[in-house]
Amino acid sequence: MTWFETLLVVATLGSGAVWLLDALFFAKRRKAKGGLLDEEPVLVDYSRAFFPVLAVVLVLRSFIAEPYKIPSSSMMPNLLIGDFILVNKFSYGLRLPITNQKFVAIGEPARGDVVVFKPPHDPENNWIKRVIGLPGDKVGFHGDTVYLNGQPLKYETLGEYDGADGRAEAFGATLLREDLPGRPHTILESVGVPPPGGGEGDWVVPPGHYFVMGDNRDNSLDGRFWDYHFLPEQNLRGKAFLVWLNCQGWFCKNGFDASRIGNGIE
Repeated sequence: MTWFETLLVVATLGSGAVWLLDALFFAKRRKAKGGLLDEEPVLVDYSRAFFPVLAVVLVLRSFIAEPYKIPSSSMMPNLLIGDFILVNKFSYGLRLPITNQKFVAIGEPARGDVVVFKPPHDPENNWIKRVIGLPGDKVGFHGDTVYLNGQPLKYETLGEYDGADGRAEAFGATLLREDLPGRPHTILESVGVPPPGGGEGDWVVPPGHYFVMGDNRDNSLDGRFWDYHFLPEQNLRGKAFLVWLNCQGWFCKNGFDASRIGNGIE
């Protein structure tokens, strides 16, 4: 969340500044007056203790990997409500905390990547979807079928989703394998009531943008339904790559699923 990121940056810079100023100026003055170094003010003592920890957390979270929790069913069957995932923060370039401004270009999303981002219409929150269309692609969605550059994707029906993982909200859905070029993956269809309008249409992805969709096709408010259908590259937060925990409810009061630990995200 943006507020946590801002708080972390402020706390890191603040504690570092207090520690540095004391080391450069005030500690020397105390020593010159005959004071002992271990008589430093409480604020300096806490800053010296917490700054290294905060700095490590900030670097890891901003440039290496960041944890997120899945709050909805839009990426089922591949990501479940309550999954805690890790997001690679350098796959698509290094970005400054808070502003998300890229300062080192490393790579770009590939078709089929599962990405975390801030959607144009909800910039305060992080969403997660799958990249379907790259810049220049023509993406269509008609009759539950995705069309990519004029060609329909191939689908293999795998059967009825039995909800064996305990996610009753998806029981009875049709489980399919979608042959997205370079990244075949499973999806769900016909669960609940599709969003208004059905999400059908054709879109040409502009430069510097991506078209994203959820794997739970009838329960995902994705690019098909946004007023501005495309995800700007600068809104990317990173690439989801690992489930490290699944926990239902506060403090896991509704259950803990150990089978999800260590699952890669396809």
